[in-house]
Amino acid sequence: MSVMSRIHLLSPRLANQIAAGEVVERPASVAKELLENSLDSGARRIDVEVEQGGVKLLKVRDDGGGIAPDDLPLALARHATSKIRELEDLEAVLSMGFRGEALASISSVSRLTLTSRTADADQAWQVETEGRDMEPRVQPAAHPVGTSVEVRDLFFNTPARRKFLRAEKTEFDHLQEVIKRLALARFDVAFHLRHNGKTVLSLHEAGDDISRARRVASVCGPAFLEQALPIEIERGGLRLWGWVGLPTFSRSQADLQYFYVNGRMVRDKLVAHAVRQAYRDVLFNGRHPTFVLFLEIDPATVDVNVHPTKHEVRFRDSRMVHDFLYGTLHRALADVRPEDQVAAPATVSPMMRPTGQAAGEFGPQGEMGLAASVLEAPAPSVQPAWRGSGAGYQQPAGNPGVSAGEAQATYREYFSPLPTAPAQPLPQEQGDIPPLGYAVAQLKGVYILAENAQGMVVVDMHAAHERITYERLKHAMASEGLRGQPLLVPESLAVSQREADCAEEHGEWFQRLGFELQRLGEESLAIRQIPALLKQAEATQLVRDVLADLLEYGTSDRIQAHLNELLATMACHGSVRANRRLTIPEMNALLRDMEQTERSGQCNHGRPTWTQLSMDQLDKLFMRGQ
Repeated sequence: MSVMSRIHLLSPRLANQIAAGEVVERPASVAKELLENSLDSGARRIDVEVEQGGVKLLKVRDDGGGIAPDDLPLALARHATSKIRELEDLEAVLSMGFRGEALASISSVSRLTLTSRTADADQAWQVETEGRDMEPRVQPAAHPVGTSVEVRDLFFNTPARRKFLRAEKTEFDHLQEVIKRLALARFDVAFHLRHNGKTVLSLHEAGDDISRARRVASVCGPAFLEQALPIEIERGGLRLWGWVGLPTFSRSQADLQYFYVNGRMVRDKLVAHAVRQAYRDVLFNGRHPTFVLFLEIDPATVDVNVHPTKHEVRFRDSRMVHDFLYGTLHRALADVRPEDQVAAPATVSPMMRPTGQAAGEFGPQGEMGLAASVLEAPAPSVQPAWRGSGAGYQQPAGNPGVSAGEAQATYREYFSPLPTAPAQPLPQEQGDIPPLGYAVAQLKGVYILAENAQGMVVVDMHAAHERITYERLKHAMASEGLRGQPLLVPESLAVSQREADCAEEHGEWFQRLGFELQRLGEESLAIRQIPALLKQAEATQLVRDVLADLLEYGTSDRIQAHLNELLATMACHGSVRANRRLTIPEMNALLRDMEQTERSGQCNHGRPTWTQLSMDQLDKLFMRGQ
């Protein structure tokens, strides 16, 4: 066994190269550091020139305040910064970069030239370093007010690091993504990007709402903006604004998600959890939501110095931030009605059904056995509200006499055959045409065809009614509350002391959800009662998962998620099936219900329930007017 060497100070060059391991992963991370410095210098225009994905050359030029000649060598020293002086500055930092390691780290693994001129200087000055000796050389140069940083031959002196770089296109894609993220954070700055002599991005300053929307369309694609809801809300010292994509405009990857805290892009677990919760009831399984969102919060209540890359943050009151994000997005998605979507020219974005799942079959949730037994109740004499007249449905939640059990039994009636009726001509209704129009016909027992002011609406009959039924069940459940069912033999649960304390602290909350937990010792709990609807669930595992959520996020929706899964299954069974002939009044009644129901644009599995074909789209199909 070898004896450990004596402790000694690292050479500046080696210390910088170790720091470079944290800061400089690839050309994109170099671009991030240089661009953030430009933004912090007050730049209004930034030009980025790249060769070979940024490995051969990466040049960032800005029109910011510049660096004084005496400070140029210091700019390349470790832990040298103009952005913080006291601890108080660090606690309320708003600048993008502030560690003072980036330029030193970059110059230790490349050939770096820094040229800068301040507004009051007669000429510009330039400082050069090469990774080996790290000794800066300062000389006069020609340059307008602002700064240029030229980084050549990245990792030329650390060949092992260079081997880990990917293909030129991959590295450039990462670099371009960095510029896009910053371009969304700073609408007031123009960004221009050239790669191998070709212009790739040209984003002009965006000072008003229209030009901001135009920039979002340039970065995220025009389809995102067409399928997104604008959001702006302020409450309790928090402000959230931006755009969230409709659930039907989801992605197979989480690659169109931009979230900013005080102008800094973050990827935060708490934020991701709040967004996931808000979309849970409307997103197709395995799909990811899309959003560009900006959270503004008092800088003193958020710590941005918890990670070297500053991608993570820590909120002082994480529960409040989580609830604000979840509540805002959940409400915005619930409030989407057909009239909001038909107001703008609609784009057809059909979502493919899962392989082997035909229209009218229910998805994986439909295989649960519970719903069938619940729906075996005798059919009530009352007719379901959407039959017959076409008048809107009165929500059960508004009637305290309707219990969840009665609501479930009501939907049993949909299994009886519907009377067939000859198709009636389109009624000549007075006044405005409703958003989803009036039914014209039924196609193959699956789709309702309707005519509205814009053109033709196609509705998936089963999917639409499934959502309506599901929302009614949820309302009925909310009005009645959850009934608990005592366990014949209480289940004991070994937990940590922290989890047991958490269970005690949230005892009333568990009680409201139908659970009764009793503390037996420092590290043990007993489950004495569970919600009656969840009697088939694995109670101990559910409680463990809920406690883990409460400790991690200060909130949990797992119990509600389990209940919603059951209600969704009941709704699936209780909805009008495919190949059922509906009368015109019945079809119109369903359309009116869709217009009044929250989240009616998606079924319980996240698939779209309807789509619009405008007259322009129909004309194109038949080449009219060409």
